[in-house]
Amino acid sequence: MTRDKLEKPIELAFEKELVRIALDRICPLYAVQKGTKETVKYAQVAASIREIGLVEPLVIAPDKSDPENYILLDGHLRHAILLDRGEKDVLCQISTDDEAFTYNKRISRLATIQEHKMILMALKRGVLEGRLARALNINIKTLQ
Repeated sequence: MTRDKLEKPIELAFEKELVRIALDRICPLYAVQKGTKETVKYAQVAASIREIGLVEPLVIAPDKSDPENYILLDGHLRHAILLDRGEKDVLCQISTDDEAFTYNKRISRLATIQEHKMILMALKRGVLEGRLARALNINIKTLQ
């Protein structure tokens, strides 16, 4: 058998372009609880969105039972924050597969040392300490 017959085309996991979608057309897989909204992490994400905007788009998949709507696969905190801020729509990355578990299993979370290095790099590139502290929702003294 030749190599050409063995090769299969690679299917893209996501649409190539980001798409602006109304927040009320995105159905989360779970509700962000009140207790979660009181955590440091939630406050940091909210501060980051407030200060510099949405860095990572929401990941959605078309709802097979309702083609007008989408299922939220990743970005539940960001989605809740945007709703709390009164936003109407958001740029989204559309997944070609609606399997949230597989998607989230592939995500690599930042280690503390990686986060520290990113902060140092941002400062080195000229991001002002005050703006970075606001974006991370931390005291500027902690940043220094």
